[in-house]
Amino acid sequence: MSDVGAPQSSPFGWIGFFTGAAALILTIVVFWAGPFAPQQSAGVSLGELAADIAKSAARSVAGKPQPAPMAPARDIDDYLNIGVGVLAGIAIVIGVASIIRNEHKPAALSGIALGGLAVGFQLFAWTVMLVVGALLISSIIYALRDSLGDLFGGFFDG
Repeated sequence: MSDVGAPQSSPFGWIGFFTGAAALILTIVVFWAGPFAPQQSAGVSLGELAADIAKSAARSVAGKPQPAPMAPARDIDDYLNIGVGVLAGIAIVIGVASIIRNEHKPAALSGIALGGLAVGFQLFAWTVMLVVGALLISSIIYALRDSLGDLFGGFFDG
């Protein structure tokens, strides 16, 4: 006779797995199907950014104070990104709890891995977007080098 034990149940592991899977799916949906809130066109946003840079430079040169910062309004995209982070964090915590409880390891590790992948996917996407945004802003500043040349003290003179 074989010595087969009772099947081991791992409720925390499977809850972590499904929570991590939901976080990863929601991350991918937000990345490819979003943004869900109405957005301005890129040209309008870049034009407003260039105008704000020029106005700020003019205020600095004139010695006028800069306006007080305003908190941006939250929209559905912000709440979805927060939800992804919360789901991924819950998946990781539940997966760790499953390992601590000595539950079935593959279920627990899959919850941790899926939660980590959801967080990693978001971090990678944001890093790429920040690099592209920095390149766009630097190209706008470079394009305005003639009007802002005195402000930067001849930095763009070559």
